[in-house]
Parts: sequence; structure tokens; C-alpha cells
Amino acid sequence: MLKSKTFLKKTRAGGVMKIVREHYLRDDIGCGASGCAACDGAHEGPVLELQPLDRASSLCPEPHYLLPDTNVLLHQNEIESGKTIFSEHLPLSKLQQGIKSGTYLQGTFRASRENYLEATVWVHSDDEDSKEIILQGLKNLNRAIHEDIVAVELLPKHQWVAPSSVVLQDEGQNEDDIEKEEETERILKTAVNEKMLKPTGRVVGIIKRNWRPYCGMLSKSDIKESRRHLFTPADKRIPRIRIETRQASTLEGRRIIVAVDGWPRNSRYPNGHFVKNLGEVGDKETETEVLLLEHDVPHHAFSQAVLSFLPKMPWSITEKDMKNREDLRQLCVCSVDPPGCTDIDDALHCRELENGNLEVGVHIADVSHFIRPGNALDQESARRGTTVYLCEKRIDMVPELLSSNLCSLRSNVDRLAFSCIWEMNHNAEILKTRFTKSVINSKASLTYAEAQMRIDSAAMNDNITTSLRGLNKLAKILKKGRIEKGALTLSSPEVRFHMDSETHDPIDLQTKELRETNSMVEEFMLLANISVAKKIHEEFSEHALLRKHPAPPPSNYEILVKAAKSKNLEIKTDTAKALADSLDRADSPIFPYLNTLLRILATRCMMQAVYFCSGMDNDFHHYGLASPIYTHFTSPIRRYADIIVHRLLAVAIGADCTYPELTDKHKLADLCKNLNFRHKMAQYAQRASVAFHTQLFFKNKGIVSEEAYILFVRKNAIVVLIPKYGLEGTVFFEEKDKPKPRLIYDDEIPSLKIEDTVFHIFDKVKVKIMLDSSNLQHQKIRMSLVEPQIPGISVSADTSNMDINEPERKKKKLQK
Repeated sequence: MLKSKTFLKKTRAGGVMKIVREHYLRDDIGCGASGCAACDGAHEGPVLELQPLDRASSLCPEPHYLLPDTNVLLHQNEIESGKTIFSEHLPLSKLQQGIKSGTYLQGTFRASRENYLEATVWVHSDDEDSKEIILQGLKNLNRAIHEDIVAVELLPKHQWVAPSSVVLQDEGQNEDDIEKEEETERILKTAVNEKMLKPTGRVVGIIKRNWRPYCGMLSKSDIKESRRHLFTPADKRIPRIRIETRQASTLEGRRIIVAVDGWPRNSRYPNGHFVKNLGEVGDKETETEVLLLEHDVPHHAFSQAVLSFLPKMPWSITEKDMKNREDLRQLCVCSVDPPGCTDIDDALHCRELENGNLEVGVHIADVSHFIRPGNALDQESARRGTTVYLCEKRIDMVPELLSSNLCSLRSNVDRLAFSCIWEMNHNAEILKTRFTKSVINSKASLTYAEAQMRIDSAAMNDNITTSLRGLNKLAKILKKGRIEKGALTLSSPEVRFHMDSETHDPIDLQTKELRETNSMVEEFMLLANISVAKKIHEEFSEHALLRKHPAPPPSNYEILVKAAKSKNLEIKTDTAKALADSLDRADSPIFPYLNTLLRILATRCMMQAVYFCSGMDNDFHHYGLASPIYTHFTSPIRRYADIIVHRLLAVAIGADCTYPELTDKHKLADLCKNLNFRHKMAQYAQRASVAFHTQLFFKNKGIVSEEAYILFVRKNAIVVLIPKYGLEGTVFFEEKDKPKPRLIYDDEIPSLKIEDTVFHIFDKVKVKIMLDSSNLQHQKIRMSLVEPQIPGISVSADTSNMDINEPERKKKKLQK
């Protein structure tokens, strides 16, 4: 018999979520009470007398039965191993007292993706900067789960450790294998010099659990008819969860959702229960649903309440719309975007003025005209925070009528815009800046390639092409000026998939090609964002929504400096300017790709850029752009931050009126917190989508061998980048059931010696790439070393004698 338990839960964003949980009850077991008519005949003889014992109780003075449920029995009996694995969590009152006195530190627990026995806690305090505490080993992690708010106790200095360089995945330990786990923990300890040691601690209590429903797969028990199974979450930072279910056979090979109920001290894993079956593993729709749920991306259809605030169709510009708005339809405006772009945020123009100067305009979709403060459409856009771009689909922040139609600055239609217009001389020096709401009519919607072709073509001299050439010339001067001030030009390999028109499977994978026109558009977007940031901060010194990029702590650069040193290059990191200049000088005539690799590594050293309220912070600087102030104004179709900035700018120029929330710095700070979270989750979801489509690509392509460069060396592996595909992967040198090679790891250089071959960062290698399907839950791209040749380690470059499905066949054989 199936029963449902329903309750309401408040979400992180402040909404209310209805949760339904299924409970399976057996209807073939009687209650055992002789007076029960409902169970008549369901039991041979009564277990409970008709007249219960008349025992006095302050809770229930009437005669009664006392029936302990399974939860009571499970929690009162150490039915599993009887061993206490973890130390007890201290009560909240003691934790708060300890935090107040400084005995304990409070922070966010962040589990490692690479090593299940390691985590960090980011401690925040008012009187000093955030600091990071390392936790190593199962007992020190003490049942904390990723993103929990925890209390930690610092260990004495002689027990401090260095971050581990080992890649360790949890293989699903048995309760009785704790000793084996402790043995594994010894691998974490690396002989390092004292300066590598970091503050180290242990979790003493949980201040706030941050559990959520987790997507993943059931790892069915090997014991026949067992109801107890392990669930493996898709997110490697989440521990396996023990669940009880009779549906294991049905759920095997499916993506499911499981919720955590608790984590007893004597259990290696937390306990939980099955919530929902999402679909078959590997199915594109199921996997997309999983990555959206795992990254907390709101992706349901827009509600009728939200859609009711959209303009009625057919829509046209009215006389009322033209109030406080300039008519700029005569200007030769055009947009330049990636191919297939339908949500066109921005358009540009450049023309010569009678005085010989140049007028340059950046025209941005006036989304705030259609989304008014406080209504359901506004609230939903604020909750979503950003549009999420996956490989095959787009999760819009605003309904499609706005994103792909009324707000999209398509060519040859009238559109409402917010314009930032500069008067410049031919040296790209700004003489005047003005902002105005406007109406424009774009003369062309171009791709980067089409715009580049026009600029380069001697045969084309029309108004659009002349405008583009003017913009391109000024952009080069602006970029040169930014770089001279210390702006960083970093690098990250971006990939583009070519899809089969019928199956929608990826048939080709290549790194994105960047042209001059990409840079041209970027320069004017940056300039508009900086100009608007100055204006809104002048007008609203306490309530401006700005964006900052903190300078990384010096320790972040250690890996970059060491990597460059191993190639006899010096990277200076005292200032952004010193770093930029060092990267410009770091060239090798015999290794042209070295500079790109250094810039990719430099990107990994950076901090995350964040939105903030100007009245709640005093450090506005944007490190990467070398700008004292910055904001986001140029993409309001896909970023809610830009809508708020548009509203602030509209009030600043008298084109719209203010409202209470706009000038409440505490509400703005809360909004920034959600925007930063949504932006980060969107990035992770996009990466997960690329990873999944890369797997599909190699599943169809089979096994290939390609050139790669080492990005990082670990204690038991190397992390490599394959430029051809913009693909990153790990080559392991220790495998189960194989003789262990002789490995010597040196963190100082850094290097890894395998037998008699030494690997350094940026060394060129050749690897074999294949899709490893042996673990359905975490199907992954597997890489093996081809060159240099190391006996017993390297594999043959020939792919004809390898079977990509061999691991899967072995697995099925073992299961039989």
C-alpha cells in the first residue's frame, strides 16, 4: 500500500516548495490487537490483549498501547557494527559559546571533488579576511556534508598538514573496512617543507545543515533479496547514502533522487530515502534534468501569473513609450553576435561628426521597460538571476516573447533601447558621455565572421562596413590602453559542438575561434559598463549595484610561478600590471603554445568576480580589468543585475522613477548574494553540459590518440589539456589489480617521477582517449599515456585492438 506524506518547505530564494514523499506500507501484517476488526483474520492469534495494561503515565493517563516504531528501534540499537566511528557533535549552545570565545571557528564546509578524504572550511570574520582551514581524514570531516555551516577546532601546529596532491575516489567502503580507510589516509600525508603547511582542523559540530535532494544512482547490494543499498550521488563532493527500498531491481540503471535523513555516529555513510525516479541513465533529457537539478537551476515553465505581465500582442511602440526617449532610428546601428543568437542584447554604431570627432554608441535592449518592479515577472526574473546556456538548450531568465522577440535587437524592426553615447577623438579619448533611453532600428544582425569579412573586404564601403571599421580601429586603441594600465588577458579553452540535425548528437568538437570582431564588441561593452558604473555611483553612492574582482592572495600564484620557473621563465605577481607584463614576456620560440598554457593556468589562480552593494563595501576594484569601478549594464535579457543597473541609471537621468527596494542597501545586498549564487551555478551547469556532450562525442567517435600538455602533476596522476578539443582529463598511474609503479612526487618543482621518466607541468605528452562506461553513474573520459613510452604504464597508439565496451562487459560478467 502506498501512502504519501506532503509538507511545505521554504527554499533558499524565499519561495515555498511542496514536497511529497512516498511511504510503502504492508497491508498483509495485522496489528495484533484482539479488538481490531480491520485486521480480523490477518493474524493467527492476538499479540495484544483487548484490555491494555493500565499503567499511569503523565503523557497519557488513559489505558494505552505503547508501540515503538522502526525509527526508535533503529536509533536505540547499534544494529550495524556497534563501533563508534565518529566523535559526537557538540550541542548548538556549546558551539555558539565556543565561537564567541574563539575556541571554535565557524565556516562553510567545502568537500573536495578530487579527494573524498579532504575538505576545506572557509571561515569568515568581521575583523579579518576570510581564511581557509584544511580538514583531512574521515574522523576530522566528522559527518559534515558539502555546504554545511560547521564549527571547527584548530589542531595544534605540529598536527597541521599540506593540501593533499592525491586523487582519491570513494569506492564504497564496508563498515568493517574502517581500518583499511585509515590505511588509505596515510597516503594523504606528503613530506613537505614547513611553509607548505596550512591551518588544519576538525569538525566539532554542525551549525546548519544544508542538505538538499540529491540526484544519482543506486549501487545495488550484492546480497540477494537485500533491501539495504548504497546510493551514489552524481556530485562527487557528496558522500554515498544508505537507503532501504524494495524497488532496487526497478531503480537499477536509472537516475533517481534521494534525500538524507540523518548520519549516525556508528555509520560510515548517512541514511536516506528514495524520493523520485528521473529516468534512464545516459538519456539526454534525463541527464539534462539531473544537471539542472544538481546545480539548482530553476527551469520549470513560466507560470500564468508571470506570463500575465507580458505585453499583449501585436505590440508596437506608442506615444507614451516615447516619453523621455530619443528617436535614434536614423543611425546606422548593427549587432555582432555568435551564430544562431536570438537573444540580441546589444548593438553598436560609429559615425563622424561635423567637428571631425567620432560619435560611438552602445545600444542595449531596454528590458526594464517591460519588467516593472515587484510584479510576478520581476520576482521570477530576480529568482532565476541569469539565463543558463547549455550545449543544446537555453534556460531563459525571462519569457521567450521578451528574450527572442520584443527585447531582442533584431535587424529592420523598431526596438526600445538604453543608449550610452560617447563623443571621442580619433585617439579614442572620451570627450563627452551621455545616457538616454531610445528607440533604434538595427540595420544588420551580423555574426563575428560576417563582421570580420566586411572589415577585411576592400570591395565593401557601405555605411555598416564604415561604421564597423571605425569601431574596430577605436577598439584596438582602447584595448592597448587597458593593457598598459594592467588589465589581464587570460585564456580558457572553450569548445563548440556541431550537432547532427536529426539525432542532435555531437558529430564534431572544436575550440572556439576568436576574431578581431570578438575583441571589438568586448571593448565597447567594457567601456559602457565602466561609464555606467561611474554614473550610478555618483548618483547613488550607497545603493549602486557594482561588480568587483578581488586580487588573489599571493599563495594562489604558487603553482603558476613554479610552473613558469620549471621552464626557466619568471612570473611576477606583485600587481596585476606586473603579472600582465610577465605573461606578455613569457614566450618560447620553440614552444609557441607555452604562453597560452601559462594564461590558462593564471586563470585558475583568480578569485571569483562578484556583485555587491556600494554602501556595504569599500573595495570596488576590478583586478582583472584593472578598473577602479565596474558594473554590468550590457546584457539585461540574460542577467538580472543589469536590469537593476538600468533602473538606477534611468532614475539618475530622470527617465524613470525610483521605488523603495531600489534604495534599500540591505535588500540590494541580499539580491547580490542570490545573483552571485545563480551566476556560479550557471557556470557549473554549463561545464557539466559540455562534459556530458563530450562523452557523447567520444562514445560515437570511439578511441583516439591526441597530443596533450600537462597542466598539473599530482602524487599519483597528471592532469592534461588536449588543445584540439579544449578537453581536460586525468591520467592515473595506479590502477586496481595492477602492479604499482615507482612514483616520486616533488611538490617544490613540481614534478612526478614514474620509474625513470620525470614529468613537469607543460610537458608535451600523447594520450589515448576513450569513454569509460564501467561506472554508469560516473561515465567519464578515460585517458591513458601513449608517449613517452614507460614499460608497464604506456599503452599502444594503435586503437584497433582495443574495445571501448570492454570495461562494461567485464562489469556485467562480474555481476553474473
